[in-house]
Amino acid sequence: MSSAGHGRRKAKKHEEEEHENHERWLVSYADMVTLLMCLFIVLFAMSQIDKQKFAALASGLSASFGAPVSAMDTNATGSQASVLDGLPNPVDIAAGVGQTKTSQGLSQQQIDDAAAQAALQRSQAIQAEAKTAYDQLAAVRDQIDAALTAAGYPGAAKYEIDERGLVVHVVSDGVLYDAESASLRADGVRVLNAIAPELKAVPNQIRIEGHTNSIPVTPGGPYPSNWELSTDRATTVVRYLITQGMPAGKLSATGYADTQPLIPNSDPSAVTVNRRVDIVVLSNASAEANAQLAGLDAANGN
Repeated sequence: MSSAGHGRRKAKKHEEEEHENHERWLVSYADMVTLLMCLFIVLFAMSQIDKQKFAALASGLSASFGAPVSAMDTNATGSQASVLDGLPNPVDIAAGVGQTKTSQGLSQQQIDDAAAQAALQRSQAIQAEAKTAYDQLAAVRDQIDAALTAAGYPGAAKYEIDERGLVVHVVSDGVLYDAESASLRADGVRVLNAIAPELKAVPNQIRIEGHTNSIPVTPGGPYPSNWELSTDRATTVVRYLITQGMPAGKLSATGYADTQPLIPNSDPSAVTVNRRVDIVVLSNASAEANAQLAGLDAANGN
């Protein structure tokens, strides 16, 4: 059995050599032919132009290029005219660039002109506003001056119109107060009685400013300095105007001591002129218009 088993040996599997396919190129060739056929079909379909659709295309091209585009027509021989026959002439790109720059230049010029026009209109509006404010303040000045004249105090006040508004300088020496005093004199009460109705009639805010001359207060007196004296004089006027029916909300008071003289302290009359109370009718105009008030006052000879 052993010899038989040895004689029955397992045969080796025969491995055949892989056969080379020499016709593989036909697959690629067939693909290429198929693609070419598809290409020709597409080209043929594109050559069959719908006249209505082409007319719409021509209209769109005409609007875009600014030149007439004729629809496709059939010539005398029965053949269709070329699509290119209806297209406009070539566009000059260089000329187009130049026109763009020109258009931009005109647009910038229009912007500059509009800005200049707006600036001119604003300037005219400010001038008109300043003129309106000045006329209103000048009318108040004339009314106050007429009231003081009627009350027998024609020279009790001096006037100016500046960037603040109407300033009524009431000289306090011998009129409103005694020296180093904030108590109103009898003449001062009559002056305020004449002014109060005119001040009540205006819608403007009113600021009372107290001023002193440069002479220091007496040591040991009722006031430690001219600051307290000038402020007390201003508040005294405010309190009196309130008793005459002036709304407290439109009044304010401040003291400047001797820091804002009307005339230089070297002038002999500075002792009496600089000691005063200023009643300021504040302008309701804008800051730009208020800046022109002093010039208008000077132009009117004041």
